[in-house]
Amino acid sequence: MPLHLGPFVRWRSGLVLAWICLFSSGFTFIGGEHAVTVTHPLPAAFSDLLPHFLVEPDDVYIVKNKPVTLTCRSTPATQIYFKCNGEWVHQDQHLIERDVDPATGLPVMQVKIDISRQQVEKIFGLEDYWCQCVAWSTTGTQKSQKAFVRIAYLRKNFEEEPLGKEVALDQEILLRCHPPEGVPPAEVEWQRNDELIDPKTDPNFFITVDHNLIIKQARLADTGNYTCVAKNIVARRKSSSATVIVYVNGGWSTWATWSACSAVCGRGWQKRSRSCTNPTPLNGGTSCEGQSVQKSACTATCPVDGGWSEWSKWSPCGADCSMWRSRECTQPTPGTGGKECQGLDLQSLNCTSEQCPQTASGAEDVALYVGIVVVALCLTLLLIILVLVYRRKKEGLDADVADSSILTTGFQPMGIKPTKPENSHLLTIQPDLTTTTTSYQGTLRSRHEVTGKFSMSNGPLLEPLPNGSHTLHNGKLPSDPNEFMNRLSSQTYFKTLPRDNVNTSYGTFNFLGGRLTLPNTGISLLIPPEAIPRGKIYEIYLTIQTKEDMRLPLAGCQTLLSPVVSCGPPGVVLTRPVILSMDHCSDACLENWAIRLKKQSYEGTWEDVLQLGEEVVSDPYYCQLEAETCRVFTEQLGRFALVGESLSMAAAKRLKLLLFGPAYCSTLEYNIRVYCMDDTQDLLKEVMQMERQLGGRLIDEPHVLLFKDSYHNLRLSIHDMPQAHWRSKLLAGYQEIPFYHIWSGSQRTLHCTFTLERQSLNTCDLTCTLCVWQVEGEGQSFTLDFNISKDIRPLDSDFLLMDNSTPALAGPSAFQIPYLIRQKICSSLDTPCPNGADWRLLAQRLKLDRHMSFLASKVSPTSVILDLWETQHFHSGNLNQLAAVMAEIGKQEAMIFLVSDGEC
Repeated sequence: MPLHLGPFVRWRSGLVLAWICLFSSGFTFIGGEHAVTVTHPLPAAFSDLLPHFLVEPDDVYIVKNKPVTLTCRSTPATQIYFKCNGEWVHQDQHLIERDVDPATGLPVMQVKIDISRQQVEKIFGLEDYWCQCVAWSTTGTQKSQKAFVRIAYLRKNFEEEPLGKEVALDQEILLRCHPPEGVPPAEVEWQRNDELIDPKTDPNFFITVDHNLIIKQARLADTGNYTCVAKNIVARRKSSSATVIVYVNGGWSTWATWSACSAVCGRGWQKRSRSCTNPTPLNGGTSCEGQSVQKSACTATCPVDGGWSEWSKWSPCGADCSMWRSRECTQPTPGTGGKECQGLDLQSLNCTSEQCPQTASGAEDVALYVGIVVVALCLTLLLIILVLVYRRKKEGLDADVADSSILTTGFQPMGIKPTKPENSHLLTIQPDLTTTTTSYQGTLRSRHEVTGKFSMSNGPLLEPLPNGSHTLHNGKLPSDPNEFMNRLSSQTYFKTLPRDNVNTSYGTFNFLGGRLTLPNTGISLLIPPEAIPRGKIYEIYLTIQTKEDMRLPLAGCQTLLSPVVSCGPPGVVLTRPVILSMDHCSDACLENWAIRLKKQSYEGTWEDVLQLGEEVVSDPYYCQLEAETCRVFTEQLGRFALVGESLSMAAAKRLKLLLFGPAYCSTLEYNIRVYCMDDTQDLLKEVMQMERQLGGRLIDEPHVLLFKDSYHNLRLSIHDMPQAHWRSKLLAGYQEIPFYHIWSGSQRTLHCTFTLERQSLNTCDLTCTLCVWQVEGEGQSFTLDFNISKDIRPLDSDFLLMDNSTPALAGPSAFQIPYLIRQKICSSLDTPCPNGADWRLLAQRLKLDRHMSFLASKVSPTSVILDLWETQHFHSGNLNQLAAVMAEIGKQEAMIFLVSDGEC
């Protein structure tokens, strides 16, 4: 009979106040709100077993508004209830199913409940929503594992989307992807052109644990649009497409064989070609550098067909009553595959009976021989008379007629013919340099104004004084630079000479020497006194060749370290070496370099004429390498360049970085151009002139960067911009300049452009950081802080050394040391002294110890030292410093520096 105990069992707020269970007797418990009836008492054999769970609730996710179901199954169990977040679930929400295990006979109980989105959202944000079930038996209770119920979602925006890239063939590609936030976390897959990428079928793809896609070696087939796809049980999101372009830089095929000579006979041309197909440039890859066709002069040997000479006279009729005549195949003689003469070389004819000799006549034969001898003697005498007459006429010709063009005659001495007989003595008079009446500031006269013959009394260089002495003065005759350049370039050797006047200087010089300078390029040519033989006048030019016009054949690790400089004309006779100064961009560490001086031959080929550190004093070339300048001593003018070959990866070139922006910006976009070029003054001048034409302005001082021979590219990036006002329009994180573009030096003004966009036209202040580094190497960073509208610094600011020196100076005005003082110093120091107070001590004081062997090989070592001092101190030279050095040596000649210019 059931016993009702209503007041003792109460369910409220998930707390059971009391349970009195007599399950084996079949009691029924009735609470204030709920009633639980035990209808299946356990068999006595299993009354001491604890319940164990056959099914426990698992973690679930609520998708949108669809409720989830939690299931719990236990045996032997009399009752099962769910508790969620510490509170008991109402009995009405339980779905109970009872069964008996046929194998054991134990009762099996299964309970299910539904959880709605609203239930979970009530505590969302405080803690996770969880539920667990509790099972009862006569022996005790058991609790299941906690099952967490979460609301599933997937946000729309990716935290990081992949960016498009352009990469070279076989390079590694990294595409980043950070999927949107979601519960459960989103799974990521990649698509190319909307097709799924499976790394299992294509091992060239690899997806990292943080969802990035790596293409191990870029192939042409990898070009396409890549999309990152994130998905979970709620939604599926796709990122914006990233375009990947795999480009192929062009490569030259091997040279084809030389073609046949264009001329069948004589001088012609032959050529060979190559194509940019190994590989062919694709998808915007760079084309091949260099020429696709090479031409070479050739001479085809002409075949000479033989030709008959005239028939000889018929011979006298012989004893056999026949006579003969002959001819030879000598006009011309057949050669080089030519045809032989066709026909007979000997003819015979029968004599008539009257001509046929019956007896031999000895007297007639003697008379014939005597006549032949007499004729031969007469011809010999006539020939001797003609030779004597020819020599007399030749000696009577005017030997003073001058050639009309110095350039075309190899600069032979000019013949000077006086216009009046009474001035003939002037031809033997030399300028008196020991008197104070001699002054010379140089002459800059165009060669075409010097006629073939002129009178010394009316010439622009020498004028007779009343006392018979002569004075040299500055010639100011006007000359047309364009005419000079046209005249030079018309010569055969100077076809490649540039016709512009900006990068060319020229002047007319005699034995007093002079100087040519290309302003703002660091290039100059010093012509020391006595370098030009006395009595000769040379018209000399100095010019710089652009690398596009003049390409040097570089191989292996070679790189161009200096500009290509021409001085000439070639072939002039020099009695002393001139000094050519030009900038170089090496780090000046000779242990890392093999530096060679190259000179172009008359045939156009480049030859090594000197290797630094292995100089031979007998060679006509010598070189002094300073930190930024190279001084070339040469006794032959021509076209020169300095080429370096790296001996280790520590070898470095100096690069100059220049930053330019538009002088005026009226749009939202603002472009910053970063130039990476060799650190030489000629390139700095070229970029400055080009930016002036583009309307640009320098926004930061130039910076120097060491670029090592490590085969790594140069990368540039801009960071730390105020994101509220500026943003970069660059798709990638950095820009990259290939290594070989910089190392080869084939492109003079390499640069890259960063396009920035401001949010408003009122935004004018820009602050950012420019980072420049070589991959896997050291780098530099520069902070930029300027106003794009108020900064009005001129383009040619203090960063560009303004050289206002005269392009050409002739005579004493080209030198700091007066001519007379120079002569006295040389005569004093050239003579060896037992105590060493001679030119060797002067070289030591001027830190020229390394060049002792070269200086000792010269007739006047002191004059070479002074020449080098003149080139190094032309702009900043201080004669007092040189006087102090002379005083240290102990020479009284130091006092002559105090002599005024008028006394010299």
